Amino acid sequence: MLRSKPGRSEFSRAHWLLTAAAALVLGLTTVASADSAGGAGRESLAPAPHSAARHATAATADSPCGFTASVPADRFKGIPVFDAKKAAEPFTVKLHTSQGQITFRALTAQAPCTTFSFRFLAQHGFYDRTHCHRLTTQRIYVLQCGDPTGTGSGAPGYSFNDENLTGATYPAGTVAMANAGPNTNGSQFFFVWKDTKLSPAYTPFARVTGGMDVLLKIAAGGEDDQNGPGDGFPTLPVDIHHAAVSRN
Repeated sequence: MLRSKPGRSEFSRAHWLLTAAAALVLGLTTVASADSAGGAGRESLAPAPHSAARHATAATADSPCGFTASVPADRFKGIPVFDAKKAAEPFTVKLHTSQGQITFRALTAQAPCTTFSFRFLAQHGFYDRTHCHRLTTQRIYVLQCGDPTGTGSGAPGYSFNDENLTGATYPAGTVAMANAGPNTNGSQFFFVWKDTKLSPAYTPFARVTGGMDVLLKIAAGGEDDQNGPGDGFPTLPVDIHHAAVSRN
């Protein structure tokens, strides 16, 4: 069982380290996991804060998601203005990648703020011509995407609050948000390609409905181990050509 613990994130090592002056280190919130031999490991699935000013914003009736400006603002498309009626509309995303198409259904009822944000970014072309920058094949089994800089430190210029965490699990086919701690969601997300144990700290917001074979092919291709064994850039390049949104 994975438990949230403070400490250095595995996602922030090696080529995801930026200069200390910039103070921009991306990783996943560190959590502990037991391997098959019962030993403890350290894993992470969330970007580190980009500045000390980045923090949770209280949800209100007018702003239930807590959308708030934050840095950096890579490929800035504006900050969403939540619309409850539009947020309730079900939709599907077809992610056209260099390795094949991955389709997922948004969980609009369970995660209305997260899906509203994802649709906003996708419809404004934020994810087009980006690539998935991290693959893990030991202890946790995810493909992380959504950073226009491809470094693991990119963000859309705003953050928003967590949701759908009560009892959250991460079986294969889950699509969830990467974050830098509570209520620091941005644009980065990850696909779970094999059942993975994580603390319920990453908002699940969609389910893969097509393309698991694509994810398994990417996983089978391995990674470059830049962050240690089983953790690095995918060997098979995963370029996102277009994220197409359609009504269910």
